[in-house]
Amino acid sequence: MTDPIADYLTRIRNAVMAKHKVVEIPASNIKQDITRILHEKGYILNYKVMDDNLQGVIKIALKYHPETKEPVIKSLKRISRPGLRQYCGKDKLPRVLNGLGIAVISTSQGVMSDKEARTKSLGGEVLCYVY
Repeated sequence: MTDPIADYLTRIRNAVMAKHKVVEIPASNIKQDITRILHEKGYILNYKVMDDNLQGVIKIALKYHPETKEPVIKSLKRISRPGLRQYCGKDKLPRVLNGLGIAVISTSQGVMSDKEARTKSLGGEVLCYVY
């Protein structure tokens, strides 16, 4: 597999379109960081990292609106990819839907949202947009 982050986003996107409650994804450190950010920002209900004596599995409980049953995650878009990396300086960090969405940024101090990177005055690789 050449792009595990794109696979991660596609698995979540497919589970949301199929209205699944839980999705299982093979674990890695960067996927755990992206999942933590999605949980902190309220895009997923909960997650659990399970050890299966191999790679590990991340179980993600997807979030839907209670009355309309619409998914909270409308779009997941991969920005930086192995064939074309996208980097932004601290002054050029993207704003997703004028601040309604988030951009996940990989910085020298770890993976964080665009808002956190702005407050810490950091730039880095733009991994994906979520809204």
